Amino acid sequence: MCGGSPSTEDFGQRLRLLRARAGLSQEALSHAAGVSVRALADMERGRTRGPQRRTVQALAEALGLDADDAAGLEESAALGRPRPRTTDAPAAPAALALPRDIQDFTARDAALARLLDLARDAGPDRPVVTVVAGQPGLGKTAFAVHAAHRLAPHFPDGQLALDLRGMDAEPATPRDALARLLGAMGVADAAIPAGTDDRAGLWRSLAGGRRLLLVLDNAADETQVGPLLPGTGPSLTIVTSRQALAGLTSVHRCDLALLRREEAVELLTRIVGPERVRAEAQAARDLADLCGHLPLAVRIAGQRLLSRPHERLGKLAARLAAEGRRLDGLQAGNLRVRAAFALSYRQLPADSRTFLRRASLAAGADFSPETGALLAGLPHDEAVARAEELTDAGLLQSDPTAERYRFHDLLRLYAAEQVAAEDGPAVRDAALDRTARWMLRRATAAALHFDVDHDRAAPSGDPDPDGAPAGREEARAWLEAERAQWLAALRRAHDSGRHREVLDAAEAMHWFSDLNKHWEQWVEVFRRSSGSARALGGRREEAVHLNYLAWAHNSCAHDPRAALASADAALVAARDSGDGLQQGWALGYGAQALHLLGRMEEAHTRLREAVRRLASQTSPQARLAELTTLNTLGTLLRRMGRAAEALDIHRRSERICRAGVPGQADELIAMYHAVARQHIGNDLAALERWHEAEPSLRHAVAFFEAAQMPAWAEPARLDLGRVLAALGHPEARETLRAARDALAALRSPRQAEAATALAALGRAATGP
Repeated sequence: MCGGSPSTEDFGQRLRLLRARAGLSQEALSHAAGVSVRALADMERGRTRGPQRRTVQALAEALGLDADDAAGLEESAALGRPRPRTTDAPAAPAALALPRDIQDFTARDAALARLLDLARDAGPDRPVVTVVAGQPGLGKTAFAVHAAHRLAPHFPDGQLALDLRGMDAEPATPRDALARLLGAMGVADAAIPAGTDDRAGLWRSLAGGRRLLLVLDNAADETQVGPLLPGTGPSLTIVTSRQALAGLTSVHRCDLALLRREEAVELLTRIVGPERVRAEAQAARDLADLCGHLPLAVRIAGQRLLSRPHERLGKLAARLAAEGRRLDGLQAGNLRVRAAFALSYRQLPADSRTFLRRASLAAGADFSPETGALLAGLPHDEAVARAEELTDAGLLQSDPTAERYRFHDLLRLYAAEQVAAEDGPAVRDAALDRTARWMLRRATAAALHFDVDHDRAAPSGDPDPDGAPAGREEARAWLEAERAQWLAALRRAHDSGRHREVLDAAEAMHWFSDLNKHWEQWVEVFRRSSGSARALGGRREEAVHLNYLAWAHNSCAHDPRAALASADAALVAARDSGDGLQQGWALGYGAQALHLLGRMEEAHTRLREAVRRLASQTSPQARLAELTTLNTLGTLLRRMGRAAEALDIHRRSERICRAGVPGQADELIAMYHAVARQHIGNDLAALERWHEAEPSLRHAVAFFEAAQMPAWAEPARLDLGRVLAALGHPEARETLRAARDALAALRSPRQAEAATALAALGRAATGP
């Protein structure tokens, strides 16, 4: 740089002359140096006389200063900085200096960008406060410290960090915390007021005129934090806490989430090095998953591997794969996941500790307050209060729309350890039994809303009639939400020998299962119910539930070999009990399995026999079985290339529906009619009678959609899309695309058909 150095020793005047000589506006220098315009103006006006060294370095680089000019600028800044404290001199902000930054800090870019925006918005009348909250192990302190180091150039009057010891048995009091802040601002011990309010007033007065960055780490609650917040001035305060601190007003919130899988792998890479991760890429991904993408757990795994440079990542992944050893494996020196959870757990009231550990016994990914109340032995309203308290404490995560809660995987393991340590097996089993009996009774009553043979009045037997689901929509919602829980209850009842309860529940589920055949767990439900029937010695009931099992293998699990074995066993049991209806069902389900296995002639023979047996019976249940069997027979004939015969069979099925079935609800027969219309549409399509096929298939799709039967609606939509494609209809592409996506979500094997049909439509549009 030429032209000579400014001779003034005043930092602000020297900076202004250097900026003018470089031909930069304040805005341009602010952008280049990463220092706010307001901070730059304060420096040039002399309001800020001694900015920190890193700020001066950033300005020197942005101005393009040579070594002499940079040294001169730093010298003039140093003259304006507070002197080190002597016995009579006030303390400098360095008394609460920021902790060391973590060099391998990973991710959180969006949160950091948000804090940078907040720093730029800080003004004399709007000090900014942001609360960083969340569960143990998310890296709140690491984030706050890293952010403070990144933001330091924007706060030339100092950066202070104070640990409020919120997880200690005795957290720092506001009075003591204020004394430390005042001391860091240069107030002599003798000049610090005695009372908390007076200290808070003096602190606000001193902070109000300065551009300070304040990190209040590990806050206990709002009452501890409130007196420490500046009232005016261009400051930024970052508060970290495991509590939500929902009572703090006029604050910004930064609720850190778990890392994404790729971010967790990146953190591991930064700790142990890219070579080791590249050498075992899958093991690194497995480790990230086993750590639940929790930053603390990933860091511990990385530090453990770093201390053992010759140990393979796969070895640690194998150790952590065993749930009983996972928390033991996640410790490295004084870093322990279990210890992080224990800090929060020990601070909870007794009822909240009970609720947390017992809730870990709930089945599935999340649980309701009902389940938590049953497991903890608390009233429902008390359980809700405990769940909300634990959510605010960062120990549970609440569902964004429903009143449901979930654990982080590692925290669930910790809570389960506390069940073993504090409750023991007897209390644990009593809680599980109490919950299972209640859940199975509720599930049975809820499922009866869908039973076509059941009285339409509210089903009896619910353990809490006042809180029971009212009507089909509420029953469907409850059965869906609590699917894992009532299935666990069914397992417990079966394994405990309560076979009548299992049979009653499975029988109640029969019609509901037909509406949700995309649920693969129906195989387990009916396997257990058929086992319970066998244990009770009822051959007819065994035949019934073996038939349900055959249906589940065919329609839900798409396993025709298992379906055939179940159907054959059902046929034997039905013959032993002399039940012709169950014989017909068994023949039909066995034929369906044979069809799927490609054994067409055997399937045809069984179906003809099933139709013959069922047609000779007069019960309404036999008519429904006949309808199902006729539809299956017609489908088989169509796929055997005999579409005209198939159409005749399905027309016969439609005639039965139009005539009605005595004793059966109109809406049930309407469902069978919709199935027949779908088959008729497919028969007409096989005969290339496309225009006739379209209305039948539209009818089927509309009915299944209105009845909320996605496992039925989407295959029908695929059939309609193929017909529309043959007609060159403009709706064909969107219909096929919707069917493909929905069938994939349902894990239906027909998703491949939809993808093929959509691809063929694309090729036809582009031409040869």
